[in-house]
Amino acid sequence: MKIDTTLLILKTNKKVKQETSKFRGYMGREFEKYPILHNHYGEGKFLYSYPLVQYQIINGQASILGIEEGAEILKEIYPKINELKMGDSYYKVEDHLIYDKEYNVNTTNEEIQYKFITPWIALNSINFQKYKQINDWKERKIMLNKILVGNILSMSKGLGIIVNRRIHVKSNLEHVSTDYKGVNMLSFTGEFRVNFRIPDFMGFGKGVSQGFGSVVKVDKEPKTND
Repeated sequence: MKIDTTLLILKTNKKVKQETSKFRGYMGREFEKYPILHNHYGEGKFLYSYPLVQYQIINGQASILGIEEGAEILKEIYPKINELKMGDSYYKVEDHLIYDKEYNVNTTNEEIQYKFITPWIALNSINFQKYKQINDWKERKIMLNKILVGNILSMSKGLGIIVNRRIHVKSNLEHVSTDYKGVNMLSFTGEFRVNFRIPDFMGFGKGVSQGFGSVVKVDKEPKTND
């Protein structure tokens, strides 16, 4: 299935130091009439499907990924984004860089290499306890690979993509500590191979709308510890 994406990069007068959640909150307030930007539909109602707008701050640079309807809305609102106000900090937006790309998102016969450019929060409270009880690193890897397959299937379902072939993942991941909603959580960075085409900058796991678990394709395919 073909998926349209738009990556909006905001060039600011200085590096953005706030957390991505603050960036997302600012955009949600400024463009409140677009629920897709903040997943809040009023009266305490939230949209819990796969986020079609995903915010990122990487090395002080703010960007937003729009998918399908989210891509169309980004192209509509970006001329109005002239500043970012987060807490006591003010950033002037000096330029907008827009990258539109159409991706085939589906299973494939080849193994494609990807890397996480932001921490992947793979474990919820239940499987975190299971993960801690596993001492063998190979069993831990099998568990993480299954979770990543589940994340890909959930993303596919949220985008209306039919997966008619088994997905296989091989990974080489490392533990990192991540602050998520004020809580210190175990997360992962590294690379993986999978027989599935994933658009660049799309995220998996917890906190996708806030930029966690974002991946990009790696042109060179290094070896993984299978």
